[in-house]
Parts: sequence; structure tokens; C-alpha cells
Amino acid sequence: MKILLLEDDLLLSEVISEHLEYDGYEITPVYNGIEAEDLLFAQRFDLLLLDVNVPLLDGFELLKNLRASGNHTPTIFITSMNTPHDVMEGFEIGANDYLKKPFEMIELKARIENIKRHFKIDDGRMVQISEKITYDVERQILLVEEKEIKLPKKEGEFLAYLIHNQGKVLSSDDLMVNVWSYDTAPSSATIRTYVKNLRRLLGEERIETIRGVGYVFN
Repeated sequence: MKILLLEDDLLLSEVISEHLEYDGYEITPVYNGIEAEDLLFAQRFDLLLLDVNVPLLDGFELLKNLRASGNHTPTIFITSMNTPHDVMEGFEIGANDYLKKPFEMIELKARIENIKRHFKIDDGRMVQISEKITYDVERQILLVEEKEIKLPKKEGEFLAYLIHNQGKVLSSDDLMVNVWSYDTAPSSATIRTYVKNLRRLLGEERIETIRGVGYVFN
């Protein structure tokens, strides 16, 4: 599970990173909002841990910008801004959880586990798609009736994002922002090609087209 950590307190950033890396998470620490924003346009993460009072661009403004651009990566605020108004603002702009400082690492880990369950982020990386089809997210291999099919890298990431958001209607813009980096975003025709290829492997009914809106993974 890839986590971006925005925390300008170097000691706290190091403590959080060490604890989470010990539990097997892949942590990318950043120390100001602009650095975080640039990285989020270039890479995809499974979870964001954002402090609010950070240099250059605060955590609230950063998340507002991300949500406005169509980036819906699950986000937990970790902050000393702990008034009811602060908490309300955090949720209103799109946070999925809000953790007040100071906190115990066991509480942060519990909230991360809750996000994983809610968004079906599977560290085991084996996803049962149907009775006869399993997807190994880590190796990007489909097992279809025990036959291994290696997916191209981006097609594998595309399928993983659909799985993690099963049941949700995803527009082409959602897919462009969350699967591709900012400077390599594909055309709508490319996305249709990916959908066609995956339907051929998984079955037509697995990815439903909602005309004029987007796609739903069933």
C-alpha cells in the first residue's frame, strides 16, 4: 500500500514513516504542500496522510485542489487544528478521516486499516473477481481457470483502480487523473480500448458502461 505523508515536522514524519514501514507500508514523505501536489500529479497513491499547517500550500487547500481536479485518493488529516470547525471543514472539502494531534500510532494504524476495508485496498494483493478469475495486483497477473495472463503495466493499474472502486461510477476524467500521471493522461479513446481489452478477459458484464457518465466495475 503506497502512502504519501505530508508532515513538516521532520521528527514526527520520521517516527510515522518508521512505524508504518515496519508494518509493510510504502511511505513517501514530503514536507510542504507544493512538493506534495507536484508528486500527486506524477504518481498514484493508495492513501494520503496530510498535515494542515505546512509551508507553501496548506493541507486543506491541497485537498481542495485535488478533489477539484478529480483526484479521489482516500485522505486522512493528521493535524493539531482540532476545533469542531476545523474538523467540519476537513470533511466538507473531501477528507475521509480526521485525526487530531497528539495521537498514538496504534490509533493511526487502526484508521488506516478502516480506510483499507472501506475502499477494498488489499495488501494481500489477491482479488477474487469471480469463481474462475483471480487477479494478483502485485504481479499484475490474471488467473483465468488456472491459466496465467500477464497484463501490461498500465492495463494492470487500470484494472486495480476499477477493483478498488467497484460499484462506483467512474468517469473518464476520474480514470485519467487517478491511473495516469498528469503529463501522460490518455484520450477517451485509449480508455475505451482498455475497457474493451479487459471485457474480453473478464466478460462483458464485468465492466458496465453508463452512457454519458462513465464505467462501473461489477
